[in-house]
Amino acid sequence: MNTATHEFKPATGHQLSAKVLPGVQLRLLAAFGLSLLLAWMMSSPLSAQEDAGAQLSAVEQEAADSVAAEEELRESLDVDSLYRAMAPEPIYGRTAIELLRELETKHYSPVVFDNNFSTEVFDNYIDVLDGSRLYLTQSDVDEINDMRQSMDDSLKNGDLQPAYEIYNLYHRRVLERLVWTVEFVENELDSFDFTVDEELIIDREDAPWATSVEELDELWRRRIKNSTLSLSLTGMDMEKVEERLSKRYRNQLTQVAKTNERDVYQAYMATVARTVDPHTSYFSPRDSENFNMGLRGSLQGIGAQLTSEDEYTKVAELIKGGPAEQAGELKAGDRIIGIAQGDDGEMQDVIGLRLDDVVDQIRGEKGTIVRLNVLPAEATSEIGAREIVITRDTVELSEQFARSEVLEVDIDDDLYRIGVITLPSFYFDFEAASAGLTDYRSSARDVRALLEELKQDDVEAVVVDLRYNGGGSLNEANELVGLFIESGPTVQIRYSGQRNGFVRSYGDADPDVVYDGPLAVLVNRASASASEIFAGAIQDYQRGVVLGGQTFGKGTVQEIIPMDYGQVKLTRSKFYRISGASTQHRGVLPDIEFPDRYQAIESMGESNLDGALPWDTVRPVEYKSYHPLRQVIPELQARHELRAETNPDFIYLKGTVERMIEARERKTIPLNREVLKAQRDADRREAFDANNARLQAKGLPLEIWREEESGDEESGDDSENEELAALDEESDADEEKEEDDPLLLESGRILVDMAELLGNPMTAAHDATSVRAALNTLELSEQ
Repeated sequence: MNTATHEFKPATGHQLSAKVLPGVQLRLLAAFGLSLLLAWMMSSPLSAQEDAGAQLSAVEQEAADSVAAEEELRESLDVDSLYRAMAPEPIYGRTAIELLRELETKHYSPVVFDNNFSTEVFDNYIDVLDGSRLYLTQSDVDEINDMRQSMDDSLKNGDLQPAYEIYNLYHRRVLERLVWTVEFVENELDSFDFTVDEELIIDREDAPWATSVEELDELWRRRIKNSTLSLSLTGMDMEKVEERLSKRYRNQLTQVAKTNERDVYQAYMATVARTVDPHTSYFSPRDSENFNMGLRGSLQGIGAQLTSEDEYTKVAELIKGGPAEQAGELKAGDRIIGIAQGDDGEMQDVIGLRLDDVVDQIRGEKGTIVRLNVLPAEATSEIGAREIVITRDTVELSEQFARSEVLEVDIDDDLYRIGVITLPSFYFDFEAASAGLTDYRSSARDVRALLEELKQDDVEAVVVDLRYNGGGSLNEANELVGLFIESGPTVQIRYSGQRNGFVRSYGDADPDVVYDGPLAVLVNRASASASEIFAGAIQDYQRGVVLGGQTFGKGTVQEIIPMDYGQVKLTRSKFYRISGASTQHRGVLPDIEFPDRYQAIESMGESNLDGALPWDTVRPVEYKSYHPLRQVIPELQARHELRAETNPDFIYLKGTVERMIEARERKTIPLNREVLKAQRDADRREAFDANNARLQAKGLPLEIWREEESGDEESGDDSENEELAALDEESDADEEKEEDDPLLLESGRILVDMAELLGNPMTAAHDATSVRAALNTLELSEQ
């Protein structure tokens, strides 16, 4: 299933961005689907003779339909009918020349388009297409290997045909492999022997290319066996397993067959740009809209998340406050089968269309009308379809915006009120601001308002939660630092191009401080770029304490440059902390470290990206320290470690990281049923026992162990199942109250300690004992 937000509007002009999306890879394949829509015709009662004739006719029609369906299925497995060679459009070649010019003249580092660059582009392109060595053979790679050192010359001439030839070969091999897979699933699953000691290699990134089609067949046989075994261990019988896998691979085959010239162009051009450095990229016009929407935090359209399911475009979710939700007619689960523009536009059938093509038809300018022919979720045929009229409007993606909450942290039977501001990204609506609008969205403006609200709520300290914040606007990071300090530098920028080597410091010129109380910044390995600017400045000024895990390590700044066709996001400069140190590669190291699941992901972080720029330093700038935090951090660390040793949540998190690391060190998956089941049961039991130990230590209801049902095991006694279900319901009722985030709670405790050690102890808001007594009294009265 593939999900996309379906309407965007491109931003204009230059945008200074410090954005990274850790772990995101280019994916060309998605599982959508293939289905046959059956329309059943109903008629009034007939005489007995007519009825017999009608029944005979219905049987004949059913047989004809069955033959037609089988014929369509056979045709869908014919590679020659599915395959279509693709070639570049003229505009693509002209854009390639323009892209090379932009990279050569504006990138931070010198870019030379020579044979070395050509080799890197070739290898990266092959890796993007078939990084796991699942489709191409060694002979295929040898066939295209003569292009390895000529890709640069072709690009300079605006000739993208070599890239399309490579893709066409890959495209045909994918179709062939998926056809083979479907046929194997539908005819050979019974041949599997799950008592044989076989294994499947998990990571094939460094594996050699298969030397023959037969070798690939064996690799895919094991992959299918693994999927079959995994499904059967959930209790699914083989007939259902075959049905599930057949649908899965047929869906993939259908979607792959929809690949077009634009997909190939975007994949190749993005590869060319990323070869220069991992954060430089090219966006086609359509992909530009996706990127700009993320920076804006808003879009123009009807406000719905769409997904592809079988041949339908399905409404996955309505965006709160959007036009579709406010109109009240479109519902999650509905399927869009037709689209028309305006009051009298012709209704266009969209069954079977690619998701992005449907997106193009639904999105549009604020105030315009779109008419949707919608099949309700409960409808079984097009007879139940209805038309819905929606007026497009601006939709804000509220989940991307800053938000706040107040935590009450219990320390020695005293409750302290800690404000938490969660910031998912450093967003800024460039388009609205450049148009002179006063109500444009800005992360710094939103956080300022939230800080004022928290002060009214009498919080004693503030935690700025930047976990999973991949960055955004560099200027917004600068503005955000200014909310917590008096005027002063916040970041240094080293430029490229004609100003190569020139370093300039940026800072806050406003002497006003919005919040001057105890401050902590919570980060993890997914906190990147602009997040690292903010965390580094707060740490250098000793304005607050940085908690969590080592950050991503992206110390480069990208600029959006519009092109005649699409746009390029390229690295124009590097940023440095006011202390002179770059965050590139190394990131920001926390003052106090918390368990971080990303510790188990070896590939996470800038230092693991090919072509990443190196770490270096520049001269520090003058700045003052706000508190002697470095003197008290050893004591803060000691107090934290003392709590963490007995804190059930921290013990559990630490164990989770250790189990994840152990699991990732496994190189293969066993394909012996008993061996795999034993391994899975042991993993489940270890995680289950660890979580129950955590729950027991916190005085919470324990989970109930469930043996995984397998296809050849009985489901158990019905009365026992009913009893377990009743216990589950009771447990669920007891656990209605969601647990507070243990890392935020510990951040609050560290802030209380910090205030005490700095000579400004906090005042408890409540006595925890009396509060708990009041809550117990309330619970008893409710019972």
